[in-house]
Amino acid sequence: MLFHVEMTVRLPTDMPPAQSAELKSREKAIAQALQRDGRWRHLWRIAGRYANVSVFDVPDNAALHDTLTMLPCSPTWRSPCSPCAATPRPSATTTAETPSASIQETSP
Repeated sequence: MLFHVEMTVRLPTDMPPAQSAELKSREKAIAQALQRDGRWRHLWRIAGRYANVSVFDVPDNAALHDTLTMLPCSPTWRSPCSPCAATPRPSATTTAETPSASIQETSP
């Protein structure tokens, strides 16, 4: 199941730089492993912010929760999550002039 996740990281302003660097290093290593194993399918950085838009491929809500909470920075995030569903594609016989044709074809 695909999930759209927006992550905005807000590290504490009083966090020592060495602790911040270590946290980010662990986060990067785990994120790369999740990308390699296919759970973290897409990752786009938001320019000018410590934030990203991501797509995760996990079996269900519980697996998404487990995956996100294994990341060291997760306690500092705001991360709205939404399940994704495929948009039906028109059949090969549907044309741009008849956009409702695909709906009619799939109706019982």
